[in-house]
Amino acid sequence: MIRRILKNIDFTILFAVLALSAFGTVMVYSASMVSGVMVYEVTPDYFFNRQLMSWGLGLVALFFGIIFPYKNYRRLFKLILLGTVILLAAVFVFGHTSNNAQSWLAIPGLGKFQPAELAKMSLIIYMATIFTKKSGYIEDFTRALLPPIILMMLVVAMILKQPDLGTALIALAVSGLIIMSSGLKKVHLFSMIGIALAGAVFMYNFGLSEEQLSRFDGAYQPFEYADDAGYQLINSYLAIHNGGLFGTGLGAGVQKLGYLPEAHTDFIMAVIAEELGVIGVGVVLLLLGLIVLRGFYVSMESHDTFGRLLAIGVSGLIGIQAIINLGGLTGLLPLTGVPLPFVSYGGTSLLMMMFSAGMLINIHAISKIKKAQEQKVAA
Repeated sequence: MIRRILKNIDFTILFAVLALSAFGTVMVYSASMVSGVMVYEVTPDYFFNRQLMSWGLGLVALFFGIIFPYKNYRRLFKLILLGTVILLAAVFVFGHTSNNAQSWLAIPGLGKFQPAELAKMSLIIYMATIFTKKSGYIEDFTRALLPPIILMMLVVAMILKQPDLGTALIALAVSGLIIMSSGLKKVHLFSMIGIALAGAVFMYNFGLSEEQLSRFDGAYQPFEYADDAGYQLINSYLAIHNGGLFGTGLGAGVQKLGYLPEAHTDFIMAVIAEELGVIGVGVVLLLLGLIVLRGFYVSMESHDTFGRLLAIGVSGLIGIQAIINLGGLTGLLPLTGVPLPFVSYGGTSLLMMMFSAGMLINIHAISKIKKAQEQKVAA
């Protein structure tokens, strides 16, 4: 079976993922070689070496995602979800705190692991499994919709409690995308949209901390809060402006020299814009768009509901996370600390993104194998 899968690989997704992740590793070095010494008091190649190790593990995760038949996740979803909830709970007891968020677990010899990144994938597998099982009575709100929504909200609440607003929003949005793709009645669909909007208003007024609320001021009035909430965004604007069409040259950016906090993580696209210009940004966006659009195409060609919902969830995850990251560094959305898929520094994020891309390739390959078998029988 593995040989047949490898013969039917989607090389478009594979190329885009390998190109983006390799490029991201190079940009992590460029973005962190000075700040690593000046801000974090480590060697210039510290973050690069760690990202390079994560990329190596990511290649293993990518290969596993490609060869492991996606239907097996339906049998394992309870174990995957239970393990995720245990890890999320462990964060509150043993978690490492960074940037006012207790979101990481220390793994001896490997560094830090962020269970919230795993939770996004676990929810995709869970929601795809449940709504495949309930497809026969999807119109029954109490039986089909309410139980998985409650469980999903519990997981999202655990992420939000860390607090990790960005990851919680992504998990919520991707879960909602899967639900909306499962064949709901229009009345249920519009009801859920209304509930989501009401929930967003409630969260804004009562559920966000002062620090989280200040990010709205920083996003929409950055120059009025130039020394505080708007500082990062203003320096992001300067980086984008400095880059112009062709950029200042790889490694020659200025804003990463202590002016742009988190240059190698949340704001790595600003560094790309400064050093490689609009051309560099365009290439990154093209590759990201290629993965997302190709992923949605994989969902349409899938021969079963589970594969379709799984591909929709993974494609939505990559697309939504990219939009939130880019929205933050351009001031269209508040900053949430969300990394740019495949590019930003972050071992757990890179690992899970490459694994999820492998799942997309696996769904495509198995769909092609099934189609060939059907054509052979028909002939």
